[in-house]
Amino acid sequence: MWGEKNQTFATDFILLGLLDPNQYGLLFLSLILMMFMAAIMGNTVLILLIHLDTRLHTPMYVLLKHLSFTDILNIFNIVPMMAINYISGRKSITFVGCGFQLFLYVIFVGAECLILSAMSYDRYVAICHPLRYPMLMNNRISIVLAAGCWLGGIINSIIHTTYVMLLPYCGTRTIDHFFCEIPAMLRLSCVDTSQYQEKVYVSSVFFFLIPFSIILFSYGQILHIVLHMKSMEAQKKAFSTCSSHLTVVAMYYGSCIFTYMRPKSYHTPGQDKVIAITYTILAPMLNPVIYSLRNKDVLCALKKVFSKVLSHRN
Repeated sequence: MWGEKNQTFATDFILLGLLDPNQYGLLFLSLILMMFMAAIMGNTVLILLIHLDTRLHTPMYVLLKHLSFTDILNIFNIVPMMAINYISGRKSITFVGCGFQLFLYVIFVGAECLILSAMSYDRYVAICHPLRYPMLMNNRISIVLAAGCWLGGIINSIIHTTYVMLLPYCGTRTIDHFFCEIPAMLRLSCVDTSQYQEKVYVSSVFFFLIPFSIILFSYGQILHIVLHMKSMEAQKKAFSTCSSHLTVVAMYYGSCIFTYMRPKSYHTPGQDKVIAITYTILAPMLNPVIYSLRNKDVLCALKKVFSKVLSHRN
């Protein structure tokens, strides 16, 4: 066993990647890089607007700022290395590099799942209990919630990264994925990981199923209130907002649950790679559009910043 572990620490991994080295692969890489740039720009603009405009210094936007920060870090952790490996033709990643990427990835995914549920709680309190909102949800509480989400992600990542990176990889070290992800790495281990899989299921319940259930309950209560509104315009606006939010939430949680709560025997490399695109690239690009750029407060803040910039130039 010690010989197997020494071999594990001493040898690099090989990432097969997402794209084939042909013209279609290059075209797909260009599309991914455009999505990457859109995600970085959209989330960065959102963070700056929330920081600069005092009207956005509310609990909802405090949590939204953390969501955007998580999205930036998550996509930055994966896409640049994938692009560099494809362009250079170099597919190897060091043991330490793989462990560090996995550690950051698990933090960001876990924190984002908890932040999304905290955001749904904020909307639930704001719409269903508006008179009690200042007591149940304020900036101090939102900061504590955000800190708890990050702490939960870090603790979860320490546990899983430590276990996965200490597994003996005594056979092939070729990871059929475009980044170091737990299911793809478990396929390389030469020991039985069924007991660890049970721990992954338990962790998935806490980070995926429970937060997703909180979100569904929150939006269910919100829709119940909306249906009793007399204004048809207010109903249409609420339905439009809730449906767009739930679409992204279902896409994000659904892909995570499908990846981490399926039995090991049902995993295929092709499926895992396609599904991973959803929560590592697509969701970070869509979140700023769905959660904020359709929001009147954010659009007003954006116009205010642009008008200040233009007035300074004149």
